[in-house]
Amino acid sequence: MNQTIPFTKVPFLSELPRNESDHLATTLQIVVLQPGEILFREGEPGESLFIVLEGQLDVLLAMGTSDEKPIALLGAGEFIGEMSLLIPGRARTASVRAANAARLWKMTHVDFDALLVRQPKLAYAMVRTLTRRLDETNSSAFRDLQAKNRQLQKAYDELKAAQIQIVEKERLERELQLAAEIQASILPRMLPQVPGYTFGAAMHPARMVGGDFYDVFPLDKDSLGVVIGDVADKGIPSAIFMARAHALIMSEAAHGGTSGEILRRTNHHLIQLAQSDLFVTVLFGLLDPDSGVFAFARAGHEVPMLLGGDGKIKAVPHATGQPVGIMEEFRLDEITLKLASGDTLLLFTDGVTDTRSPHGEVFGYGRLQSNLEKLKGDGGQQVCDGILRTLREFQSDARQEDDITMLAISRS
Repeated sequence: MNQTIPFTKVPFLSELPRNESDHLATTLQIVVLQPGEILFREGEPGESLFIVLEGQLDVLLAMGTSDEKPIALLGAGEFIGEMSLLIPGRARTASVRAANAARLWKMTHVDFDALLVRQPKLAYAMVRTLTRRLDETNSSAFRDLQAKNRQLQKAYDELKAAQIQIVEKERLERELQLAAEIQASILPRMLPQVPGYTFGAAMHPARMVGGDFYDVFPLDKDSLGVVIGDVADKGIPSAIFMARAHALIMSEAAHGGTSGEILRRTNHHLIQLAQSDLFVTVLFGLLDPDSGVFAFARAGHEVPMLLGGDGKIKAVPHATGQPVGIMEEFRLDEITLKLASGDTLLLFTDGVTDTRSPHGEVFGYGRLQSNLEKLKGDGGQQVCDGILRTLREFQSDARQEDDITMLAISRS
């Protein structure tokens, strides 16, 4: 037979004398494999070593399963199955399949034993070859183990980070829930019951906590304090600023004065504190239930809507006002109006008119006016509930961008 490659290229046979090489070339069996043909399977007993003359062999673990993994590609001059020569019948540790057309020499343990008798020094060459292969296998296994350890460490680090995030998220959710409960406790649980009047309110923050607030509280036997406010921005900082502004307004209202004087003193305190860059638009007024006179100061807040007993919107005179908490000297819009029998005054934040539909259309003042007119004769709470229902229908599944707050005063 014609030798395709010299034995000098086969590591453990490279030192054989020429006559021994010639003898092997004429006596070893030739094995021919077609592409995809299996030479032997993992787990089968081994009896022979194979030397690649031509073509390539795939060495595979778990061949034919979903876990199949290639571990080596052997070419001309390389060999496989050397342990079968030393330990005949030993189970194959991998499967071998032809990657393409291949020609091999097959050396059985009988061939190898006869060769060792003729060439005893071959045993040393075999040991060196096996030692080198073992070293290479150990190095490869070590590298694989290192790679797996890195992957495991990465997975562990990611899992640990995810657990920390989950714990942090739960903590923040608990804190937000607590903040929402604290904020709810600041707002009135019940609005005053005053003969000849009904009050109503509705508030829905865009987030768990918001920056809007409202209140109706008695000052003395002759008047009530009425306030609605909207802190710039959202979230916990706004809620804290809201609580501070609300407390200051109530405290200053107890000291007396006009609605404008009360807001100016509140503004002074907020400026002195100077702990944030937040500000608040406010409408604060004093209501005399006997006369129906409502004297209020508007600090940059929305102009209220007045619904007459005839079901028509009445114009509310107004001028320019500036928010509280920006500068020491600021402009206030101070107005006095009288609520007649059947009148309803609606105070609201800009979240009402700025509510958007799923198509991006704003609710606007026109819709608010027409909806308020339809609620002629309803009490304060019925007015707020009716407008809120209309807002929810208009908004549908669109995201709420701003806090929604309303406060209604109806004189029956």
